[in-house]
Amino acid sequence: MSTPTRRLTVAQALVRFLSVQYTERDGVRHRLIAGTWGIFGHGNVAGLGQALLEAGEGVMPFHQGRNEQSMVHAAVGHARHLDRLSAQAVTTSIGPGATNLVTGAALATINRIPVLLLPGDYFATRTADPLLQQLEHPTEADVSVNDTLRPVSRWFDRVTRPEALIPSALNAMRILADPAETGAVTLALPQDVQAEAHDWPEEFFADRVWRVRRPAPDPVELAEAVRAVRSASRPLIIAGGGIHHSKAEEALKALVDATGIPVASTQAGKGSLRHDHPADLGGIGHTGTSVSDDLARTADLVIGVGTRYTDFTTASGTLFLDPDVRFLNLNITGFDAHKLAARTLVCDARAGLTALTEALSGHRVDPAYESEYRSGRERWEQVVDAAFGAADENAVPTQTQLLGALDAVVGDEDVVINAAGSLPGDLHKLWRARSPRQYHLEYGYSCMGYEIPAAIGVQQASPGTPVWALVGDGTYLMMPTEIVTAVQEGLPINLVLIQNHGYASIGGLSETVGAERFGTAYRYRAADGTFSGAPLPVDLAANAASLGMDVLRAKTVRELREALTAARASDRPTCVYVETDTANPAAPPTEAWWDVPVAEVASREAAVQARGEYDHQVADRRRHL
Repeated sequence: MSTPTRRLTVAQALVRFLSVQYTERDGVRHRLIAGTWGIFGHGNVAGLGQALLEAGEGVMPFHQGRNEQSMVHAAVGHARHLDRLSAQAVTTSIGPGATNLVTGAALATINRIPVLLLPGDYFATRTADPLLQQLEHPTEADVSVNDTLRPVSRWFDRVTRPEALIPSALNAMRILADPAETGAVTLALPQDVQAEAHDWPEEFFADRVWRVRRPAPDPVELAEAVRAVRSASRPLIIAGGGIHHSKAEEALKALVDATGIPVASTQAGKGSLRHDHPADLGGIGHTGTSVSDDLARTADLVIGVGTRYTDFTTASGTLFLDPDVRFLNLNITGFDAHKLAARTLVCDARAGLTALTEALSGHRVDPAYESEYRSGRERWEQVVDAAFGAADENAVPTQTQLLGALDAVVGDEDVVINAAGSLPGDLHKLWRARSPRQYHLEYGYSCMGYEIPAAIGVQQASPGTPVWALVGDGTYLMMPTEIVTAVQEGLPINLVLIQNHGYASIGGLSETVGAERFGTAYRYRAADGTFSGAPLPVDLAANAASLGMDVLRAKTVRELREALTAARASDRPTCVYVETDTANPAAPPTEAWWDVPVAEVASREAAVQARGEYDHQVADRRRHL
């Protein structure tokens, strides 16, 4: 008996296959590939372009992008907001369209967010060789520019024959849907193969459900973890992004309510507890709060949940100073669970936290410890109030006063997006996260240009949600192009555009490491050749307006609050433009160190002094073995 088949091109078959893939967790089903972003060129227009047209919007929604990197950012924003249960695909032509994917792919894989990349590739048959935009390698004939995507992809394949699509596509879906493996997945598609016809088994196009498991902790590991917690006098939980991905916020709250163990959060984990919970200490590490970092220095047990322990979190290995400190890591991946020579709970975050709560029944930290960290919280709240407040409503706002104005306008359901510059530090220290999805910081790759396309992805994932993209002038100039997409699609994202005439964050870092803010200001060249002249006469608000946004200019704290209120009420893409007061920064000082190596020898005094400070700080670094 013959197997029923359907004759389609490779591209047509792939689109049909992607349209019937689903994830399911806790009995709820989601479409795995919710849509496809694309920019067409000779490498994909006759293949995937034709296939998407033929399939139609009902089968595979199509989104038109302006920059290949930003299309990946939009897909990442979409997937992150939907707890990695739904993703989007991105198709490009060969050549620069494909290599523009690399930065977005790195961001997705580093942050463990699923995105499917479908770049065109050279002719598999090599009948036309070399092609337009082809990289000719002198010793490796099978290399193409798409190979740049290998190190930043969790799965990579080049589909050189139609029948090879079936195992490759199935493996791609497996990786995308697996919370322990997910990231960018690349299927490089030679342009001749995309258009080649094949008789496909009908089973390939049947609905397929990829169940997202919640693995429970190993009983032996759980028993060891319970003993560690019960014997600790100063335990501290570090909440990472894995709590959000697992939707484990309520499980964390239940554990904390039962035991009194305080919680500090990474950039990805902020919002795991609501900001006003008595055990929420705010951010930890280099951009953390004083109460979090003070407790980290004296903690005897650090319980990492869903965190990668980046150098910002550990203050480059200088934060956890108790000589006898030990680590207990709960993570879906063994790779992360074993960091810092920790005891491990390799399991789903929600399942692990629930099991810990049950096993720790009756256990609670000492009341004096609770009193200590609650007093620390109260002192830090006063710091936040001072940074957010403005004595003069008619003054030019500082950056922290801008955040205070936004804090006064947003609701629990709003989403605030940022990735790079000086804002991540201020937000991590000061922002009062009111819901699990409100604080959306991409700080695994800290990629300038992420914010605007990510806001589009979040808006697609959750229509009607007020979404705010916070960008400085440096980030805006990197990638404003998807404003056009938001206008085209009628997505009412809100852009808060902050003009501070340069790379403010790197300028500050440059000063601390003895580089004297070299090359960080957006100014004319002065007579001595340095960029220290007058500010450049750019009008970024006019630029945003030229791309189709409604623009509201604010010069004072009062005008800023009014503009933010108007933007939130608008049903169109709206930009609030403000020039902040950089002469009187109101941000609290850094509470922990970050290792950026300083010149060991130098003739300039600033670098000599910076090296002395560096040598002093690095002396506290330790390896936890």
